[in-house]
Amino acid sequence: MLDLILPLECGGCGAAGTRWCAACASALTVAADQPHLVTPRQDPGVPVFALGRYAGARRAAIVALKERRRTDLAPPLAAALGVGIHHLLGWGLVTLPLVLVPAPTRRSSARRRGGDPVLRLATAAVADHPRITVAPVLRMRATARDSVGLDSRGRERNVAGRVRLTRRAPRPAEVLVVDDIVTTGSTARESVRVLQTAGARVTGVLTLAHA
Repeated sequence: MLDLILPLECGGCGAAGTRWCAACASALTVAADQPHLVTPRQDPGVPVFALGRYAGARRAAIVALKERRRTDLAPPLAAALGVGIHHLLGWGLVTLPLVLVPAPTRRSSARRRGGDPVLRLATAAVADHPRITVAPVLRMRATARDSVGLDSRGRERNVAGRVRLTRRAPRPAEVLVVDDIVTTGSTARESVRVLQTAGARVTGVLTLAHA
């Protein structure tokens, strides 16, 4: 009866009868050599890592979480993010104690989405790790517009000077900026710049996907 009222649909492929099918779960599996180093067009000055391409089940799940409020997709995405962080620690690319700083979003976008999805994912990814904390200290100013459809130069202009600190930057622990997608790298670069200007020791950026 519940399926008739609210039909279950896989958030990755749309298959009926399940919220997250085995095939899509496999597509989010983090391999031993992931995340990979990527090179966005706008260099943030620190290494940028991504867990996969912004395509297929990964893309569909991210879009559904952000735009359709499919909060049931947060656990598999957060689990992938958590494994990625674990690998970076294991490779010695980040060290403990570690602070995750979610990339900034506009207040209007967060309200429309029922909260900040990147903050939700970061918090769930490290919920059981005593030496990793999440600090949502960045916010996008209201004057920034939605970046969908903007080219590289447009994205750069859109975020330039529009990322602000909402409270003191985390110190002295290492900081890893986390986001769902990196496209041109404009948001990552501005986020890193603001944090470093405030004295934070930013060692990298980690995203679920790169476009």
